[in-house]
Amino acid sequence: MTIVHIIVLFALPPLLLSVINKTKAAFAGRRGPPLLQVYYDIAKLLRKGLVVSDTTSWVFVAGPAVTFVAVAMAGLLVPFGHSPAPLSFAGDMILFAYLFGLARFFTTAAALDTGSAFEGMGSAREAAFACLTEPALFFVFIALAKQTGSLSLARMLGSSLLLSDAPAAAPIVLMCIGLFIVLLAENSRIPVDDPTTHLELTMIHEAMILDHSGPLLGLIEYSASMKLLVLESVLISLALPFGSGLAIIDCCIFVAEALLLSSVIGVVESVMARLRMRRIPYLLTGALLLCGSGFILLAR
Repeated sequence: MTIVHIIVLFALPPLLLSVINKTKAAFAGRRGPPLLQVYYDIAKLLRKGLVVSDTTSWVFVAGPAVTFVAVAMAGLLVPFGHSPAPLSFAGDMILFAYLFGLARFFTTAAALDTGSAFEGMGSAREAAFACLTEPALFFVFIALAKQTGSLSLARMLGSSLLLSDAPAAAPIVLMCIGLFIVLLAENSRIPVDDPTTHLELTMIHEAMILDHSGPLLGLIEYSASMKLLVLESVLISLALPFGSGLAIIDCCIFVAEALLLSSVIGVVESVMARLRMRRIPYLLTGALLLCGSGFILLAR
């Protein structure tokens, strides 16, 4: 199953973005791009030439590479459905969180390396909002660690608490709602950010990657789709903990659930607009409070 896990980790992510785009197109009454369009776009970027400013250093080139490796490593720590994770050990939840922190650090550092005030603005926003999303994620992990008695993500996310422990159902639902908001924020989705806009006053993630091109931009887009899959796997383990007991069938169920969750994200982006920048901290604070409340209720 390790091979299947790796195949899903590297092959499925672009399809999730395609499903989101298809869902948004359906709401707008359009056909939308083909389901394989994101794969074509990433492949086209990887074949293009690379333009690097003379004012940048090795950090600009290393940023996308380190981000990709960090997100891929995080993907090896989380189970996909009821299938075991390829890497699992006590305390790996700390490594999981810090891998995302490492990816964010190098992404912002690469943006600041350009010397652009515009990219510096995006980096400042990314770092500020991370101060609210990361504690929410830690609240979820600590609550699951307390409930399962394990510090391993494979045990914490594979215990199906929502189905097996009735008193824990309400706190788990609260954490699922908060984690869904964190998922939208970490992947720069509406209502926190709009990955399709280039308006100066509203950009966050897109502002940090404006100077990247060719293979570096392709690597960034691929890493972003992989990050979406990894965070979806955490939410699926809490909100949709279904399994058949057979590894292959469980993997197929997980893929279907991931595509379903991507469709939900597309619906959310179709029925609401992006929030004003000054209101985003209120939304993220709400996610933090939801996850914190779930933790308090489970810790009683």
